[in-house]
Amino acid sequence: MCLAIPGKLLSMEGEDPMLRTGKVSFGGSIREVNLACVPEAKLGDYLLVHVGMAIEIVDEDHAQEVFSYLNLIEAAGQAEAEQHT
Repeated sequence: MCLAIPGKLLSMEGEDPMLRTGKVSFGGSIREVNLACVPEAKLGDYLLVHVGMAIEIVDEDHAQEVFSYLNLIEAAGQAEAEQHT
C-alpha cells in the first residue's frame, strides 16, 4: 500500500519546472520535495507528497480531512500501546 501525505508549500527553488523543488510543511516538520509533477504549484498550496515527490495539488479542506484521519490513527495506536504496557 502506498501513502501520500498532504503538506503546505512554503517556498520554491529553481527555474526549470522539471528540476524545481520546494520546502513543504507536514504539521511542522519541513522537508524538501520535488515539484516536477505539479509545475502549476504556488506558495501556500497544499500538495500530496509521496516519497519526496509532490504528485497532486489538493484543496485545504481535503488536506485537513487527511490530517484528522492521521490524528485518529495516531490516537488509536497510542491507546493500543498503552494497553500493552
